[in-house]
Amino acid sequence: MPITEGNITIHLGPTEQGAPDSLIEPIVDFIDRTRRRQRLMIAVQEVDHRPIAEAIINARKRGASIDLVIEQDYLLGGRMPDDPFASEGRNEANRFLFNAILRSTVDVKSDFNTSIFHQKFMVRGNSVLTGSTNFTTTGISKNLNHVVVINDAGVANSYKREFREIQKGSFGKYSVDRDEKPKESRVSNIRIKPLFAPDHSPEMEIMKQILKAKKRIDIAVFTFAQSSGIDDALIAASDRGVKVRCTMDSRQANQRWAASHGLKAAGIEVKLAGNKGTLGKLHHKLMTIDDNLTIFGSFNYTGPANSSNDENIIIVGDLQESGQAAKAAQKRIATASRKEIDRIIDVFGRDF
Repeated sequence: MPITEGNITIHLGPTEQGAPDSLIEPIVDFIDRTRRRQRLMIAVQEVDHRPIAEAIINARKRGASIDLVIEQDYLLGGRMPDDPFASEGRNEANRFLFNAILRSTVDVKSDFNTSIFHQKFMVRGNSVLTGSTNFTTTGISKNLNHVVVINDAGVANSYKREFREIQKGSFGKYSVDRDEKPKESRVSNIRIKPLFAPDHSPEMEIMKQILKAKKRIDIAVFTFAQSSGIDDALIAASDRGVKVRCTMDSRQANQRWAASHGLKAAGIEVKLAGNKGTLGKLHHKLMTIDDNLTIFGSFNYTGPANSSNDENIIIVGDLQESGQAAKAAQKRIATASRKEIDRIIDVFGRDF
């Protein structure tokens, strides 16, 4: 069952890999709730899953106004084919669905960023859907991911403002103006803090929260590079007695540039998961601190994610929270998220 605290719902999936929640259901449901003359903003890396494309097209048929920004790389072929008019080759599913979406008169823009357009969020009215899940068949059924849905005008306005900048091409390494950080919101008593890379330096925010940790930090992350400063912050936390546990995608963790090597050398527990049996990638970008604060989003722990890719994180909770109701609610979210990390280690984990 999804974790719901008032107007915040967390989906940890997919059920196909034994996780508690479906990932396709909240994505399609979010799109399906778009009504006539309502605007749906979609910023995603790619769309290759037909039910999601069909939901977008059906919303347009209902009279919704839909704007979509995606990464161009997944529309390109790997090389020039003998017959460019033939429907075949690499990424053909993306192109097929892309053409159908265009024919439905959805306003589509391919990103302007030579680095990676890595967003995964939608905005509809006062509601936001974000997380680590790509809108792909593997993203919603094979890879370990999460989806966060928040119903709040303040949070939605932050994502709307970011989307408008994206549409103008003002993001990533081409973001000339550094916009103000989004305002924190209180949603069902819980502090919600969204940040967008590169303007708001999510890496620094994550490091700041690590510095506040007193007991434990649990992580499940796809890519974690030594070019990030997060590994140094984790090592410092471990040195002062905080229990740190990091679970990483097996292929990414074994790269020479991965932070896994330095973390293990510092005595931090490093586990591997992914790319075995029916499981694809460990694709989360998920961190819990002291079972009280949780960080979700699209942000991998790498230098490019912080400086040139287009990303977002959303912090749920406050380690210095004093309100009893808020402390209990944010603890339930963090504890459930950490238990999913426990499950990943128990079912899929292996030593590094």
